[in-house]
Amino acid sequence: MPRVVLISGHYLRSRRRAGFHWLADAWWRGGWEVVFVTAALSRLSRLRGDYRFAYPVRREANRLVWQQPRLGSFVWYTPYHPANLRIRWLNRLASGLFRRYADLPLGEVEPSVAAADLIVFESTPALLLFDRCKRLNPSARFVYRVSDDLHLLNNHPVVLDAEAAFAPRFDLLSTPSDALHRRFAGLPNARRHDHGVRKALFDAASASPYDDRRPVNAVFIGVSRLDVDFLDRAARRCPDWGFHVIGPLAGLPRRDNVIAHGELAFERTVPFVQHADVGLHTLQAVPGVEVFTDSLKVIQYTYCRLPIVAPELLRCGRPNMLYYRPGDDASIRRALDAAATFGRTTIRTDGIYSWDELAAVLAGEMPSSSQ
Repeated sequence: MPRVVLISGHYLRSRRRAGFHWLADAWWRGGWEVVFVTAALSRLSRLRGDYRFAYPVRREANRLVWQQPRLGSFVWYTPYHPANLRIRWLNRLASGLFRRYADLPLGEVEPSVAAADLIVFESTPALLLFDRCKRLNPSARFVYRVSDDLHLLNNHPVVLDAEAAFAPRFDLLSTPSDALHRRFAGLPNARRHDHGVRKALFDAASASPYDDRRPVNAVFIGVSRLDVDFLDRAARRCPDWGFHVIGPLAGLPRRDNVIAHGELAFERTVPFVQHADVGLHTLQAVPGVEVFTDSLKVIQYTYCRLPIVAPELLRCGRPNMLYYRPGDDASIRRALDAAATFGRTTIRTDGIYSWDELAAVLAGEMPSSSQ
């Protein structure tokens, strides 16, 4: 059977379902043996209060745990990993040690790497493992799925250097947004691929989680970067709307029409998108945020034919995106009014990948429809 190793910053059984979780699921359902490696986790992570320690990562550390047939989880827990220490001289001092990150023992997952047909890296400090994995398995197909901007995430310079050095050497470098693609557009192996959607979940019938008394329900899904000022102004300007926030976010406005649902399992989140009237992609307008123009939630909102409200810095070619100027009440109201009256039947979904289709593209089994 074909074998794939995914090297990610996520934990396989996390409630937070990111693209790598859905890719792993697609390959597993397609008959592949899947090994999901959680990397960039160390004692430094514990000092920073990393959310992954809410899961049994210490108990499973450095053991290949088969969650079910053909689906394995390996938590690579190390004494250290390349982390930005926030002080320039400390970063310089640690550079030599951090460059040796890839020399740390891989343990039980090493045979899986050596036997894989496909090795997929996420944009994490584990990029430093590229050469080591190449030595272990020079015949595998290597894919870099650039799910995040390492510069925006303020990674250590050693990680940024690794990305620059190894990016041209992957068989495929796949980016999910125009802003990220432009960074690598000069490379012949770079391709632009939107995130996928688990279409069966979004197509299935479900009960609405919303209060029918509200004429409009708008939903924000995420774990960070919410423009809280927008939410406060919008809730004040549209007191009859419901503004629903799904994610572990604190400091939300204390208004009756701002409803915090906390972090939900993905299956419980889906009905909130299916039955929403408006999708909120209201991220803080900071330099670099433009890489999120085509984030996973944007694709999910679009698949459910939602108008999307976003700050002007996220301006892109999607016709269902409606923009506001941060801090400007008038432009916020115009964007909300336009979203409430948007012709949702005009929103096209035919170009959206399923995760199975995207997995096939990354594996080289299906031609890419995006360049």
